[in-house]
Amino acid sequence: MTDTALRAPAEVKYAEELDWLESIDDGPKPFAWRLSPKMVRLFILGSERADGLDRTIDQKWFGERSFVERSIVTLASDRGLLLIGDPGTGKSWLAELLSAAISRNSTLVVQGTAGTTEDHIKYSWNISMVIAKGQSRESMIPSPIMTAMEHGVIGRFEELTRSTSDVQDALISILSEKYVSIPELDDDNIVFAQPGFSIIATANSRDRGVNDLSSALKRRFNFVRIPVVTNKRSEAEIVRFRTAELLRRHQIELELPPTLLDILLESFADLRAAAAAAGSDDEKLESALSTAEQIGVLEDAILHSQFFGDRTLRAGTLAGSLVGSLARRAPEDLAILNKFWHGVVEPRSKAESSTGAGGDWSQFLEGGRDAIARLS
Repeated sequence: MTDTALRAPAEVKYAEELDWLESIDDGPKPFAWRLSPKMVRLFILGSERADGLDRTIDQKWFGERSFVERSIVTLASDRGLLLIGDPGTGKSWLAELLSAAISRNSTLVVQGTAGTTEDHIKYSWNISMVIAKGQSRESMIPSPIMTAMEHGVIGRFEELTRSTSDVQDALISILSEKYVSIPELDDDNIVFAQPGFSIIATANSRDRGVNDLSSALKRRFNFVRIPVVTNKRSEAEIVRFRTAELLRRHQIELELPPTLLDILLESFADLRAAAAAAGSDDEKLESALSTAEQIGVLEDAILHSQFFGDRTLRAGTLAGSLVGSLARRAPEDLAILNKFWHGVVEPRSKAESSTGAGGDWSQFLEGGRDAIARLS
């Protein structure tokens, strides 16, 4: 993959680091894993002084160590791994990092949707080759899951509960029998999973009732529930990490003032508290108010400042991005945001003015008011 790729997968982005970890790794490795379980954990959660390494390995996923360890242990067994949680909790990123560290390939992915079919997880056919030469292994198009089986690596299934029951039933067979039969062929008509094959699936906990998993499929997965990040320090680390990546990708030199990050974190915390106290869905923002959405708000504000501002991130721009990103329904979301601005942001602005501090909350107040007025 070239350096011009819009978004390099984790195994490409961190190739040098993975190579180095593999070169010093003398721990036992299950199956054909590229790294031992301890090194997989270290790659994802970062190194500590006690690890005694000659270089620092940065933390890439921010969450409980036990979630990562349980995920690794599951993949070392013959069970699938299901990461379940609210939108924006980092399920897909953790799945990608695990696949990159274990298999050095995180791109064997099936995206679950209402249109996903059994062909997407098994195989399909190159019609022109079938017409010319008939059905054969050469004219067969293996799915990402089948490719993972053949090579003994990790396959990924995103948004599992978005796929229909017949697709989920086909997955049961793969997880149980560890092979795929190809009845159209007389010879070479079974693909067996090689040691090291496993599946990491993700599911959105808000999708309950869309296509619930059967008890048979649930038994073939170990569940790891990823909670919403509520610790302010952890959330700040995630936002800083992702923002630094954004700035590097866009080659932008722009400082993220700590006071503006605090405003963003406090605003989301207050909006979450209001959503938790709401009596009905109409009183809640449609947004999940996840960490990922905070990053999206900040990204929008940074790019706006870079292209249409003076290349300095200001509180007013941040407020406009927050309103623009979270106001998805009119008039419901706008009414909720307007209440938040009057009941929370305005008192903080007044308290800030009374102490003679800077004017970040005041600018945030005005920027949000202007954005709400434009959308109303």
